[in-house]
Amino acid sequence: MKIAVLGAGAIGAYVGAALHRAGVEVHLIARGAHLAAMREHGVRVLSPRGDFTARPHATDSPSEVGEVDYVFLGLKAYSYASSGDLLAPLLGPGTAVIAAQNGIPWWYFHGMTGHPLEGQRIEAVDPGGSVTAVLPMERAIGCVVYCSTEIQAPGVIRHLEGTRFSIGEPDRSISPRCVALSEAMIAGGLKCPVEKDVREDIWIKLMGNVAFNPLSALTRATMVEICEHEDSRDLVAQMMAETLTIARAAGCDPQISIDKRIDGARRVGHHKTSMLQDLEAGKRLEIDAIIGAVVEIAELTRVPAPTLRHVYAAIDLLSRTSLVS
Repeated sequence: MKIAVLGAGAIGAYVGAALHRAGVEVHLIARGAHLAAMREHGVRVLSPRGDFTARPHATDSPSEVGEVDYVFLGLKAYSYASSGDLLAPLLGPGTAVIAAQNGIPWWYFHGMTGHPLEGQRIEAVDPGGSVTAVLPMERAIGCVVYCSTEIQAPGVIRHLEGTRFSIGEPDRSISPRCVALSEAMIAGGLKCPVEKDVREDIWIKLMGNVAFNPLSALTRATMVEICEHEDSRDLVAQMMAETLTIARAAGCDPQISIDKRIDGARRVGHHKTSMLQDLEAGKRLEIDAIIGAVVEIAELTRVPAPTLRHVYAAIDLLSRTSLVS
């Protein structure tokens, strides 16, 4: 098995190191000081489950790697459309692409045989079909990440919590390529269930992201601060309720309690969401996949979602003004 990790940042380098430890041929594609450190010293993982160092091949040139069996995408979803030149050398006739992204993926309605929206393109995450042109939907394997990592220093990954990477085919089949990938991930010390419908995991994780990410960026508050403020907690609950209604209208029925989801977020403590961290770092905000696509699906399914719409308008304005400030 040959795997390329395109965008070997905190999550990508951690997954690559785990797979390499399992004996998989792994190629990490990165840049800058992080790449230089991985080339010289390997990937050093610091984890409560045990520290280890792995030395997979690391490069900034996909053409040096060639065709692989799997590409693990560690890029932000908004980078997919512009990643064609990086992806092209890695893609053979049977190469699968694991999109480890937050929010709604570009392939969401692909393979939903019998659903009224089967094959529907979601403009927010596939504008003008630009992502599909780079990543044909038949290559896609869905992936929901329940793992928290950070780059502590170039080449050094701090694993904070979680090892679960749920994967699944858009057409709900249990495919040989998913089973083989799952076995390799498990051999590397990760959890990797093959889900019959990975969309349920997408919505369960999204319930938290759709509310806490934009609200934290708008307020600069941590997750526990949002949960312990009565009015903002009510706002989160309303956003989650609208999201569940949209999910069900889109053909998925996540089995999760809103109160349980909020309480789980509260227990995380004074954690800054990824969107707040990106805002503070002056980076582009990942709003299209996390909330824009949800609002678009609400329109497609004719589900009223006033709270999500209002918060989306606010975070979209912040995103636009923060980029030009």
